[in-house]
Amino acid sequence: MKRNFVTIVLIGLGLFSGTVFAQGIHLGVKVGTDIKKLTGKSFSDQFSYGYHLGGQLEIGLGKVIGIQPEVYFSQVNIDTTDKFSQVYQFNKISSVKLQYLNIPILLSIKPNKYVALLVGPQYGILMNKDNTLLQNGKQAFKNGDFSMLAGIQLNISKVRLYGRYGVGLSELNDIDNQDKWKSQTIHLGLGLTF
Repeated sequence: MKRNFVTIVLIGLGLFSGTVFAQGIHLGVKVGTDIKKLTGKSFSDQFSYGYHLGGQLEIGLGKVIGIQPEVYFSQVNIDTTDKFSQVYQFNKISSVKLQYLNIPILLSIKPNKYVALLVGPQYGILMNKDNTLLQNGKQAFKNGDFSMLAGIQLNISKVRLYGRYGVGLSELNDIDNQDKWKSQTIHLGLGLTF
């Protein structure tokens, strides 16, 4: 029984890997801008700008469907209001610098060879918090941010132009339950595949 199960699994993996390699695997690099907003009473009601850079892997599972895992670094400076300082008694903080390592795993739906619709989850690991916050002995932001992404990617030969919208599903406030902080992000960028 075990031998039959192992044989079936090996045949399945062989067929899957043959399908993947027949459809193609492409490695790529990407760079762009992040336009981010944290919702919550203690933050300015505006978007802040940053950048991202990293890599992606395009795995074709057929002519229309594929998977696009990515890993990229992003940094955004978030503007805060005076209320942030008043509520949490930090010394007149006007901005917070957030650096994340983001790992999205996206489903790619290609209605034609030039357009890909992307949707899927993303997990962001907070790599660095603003020094002002650390000096005050507070860790205001949780170390992880789970989001859902949706967007479009234009494929022109080896060049990728993309735009995505991400909605944070995680509560980011790690101080108290007084304010609810969630992220919204617009990713715009350029990629190159090999």
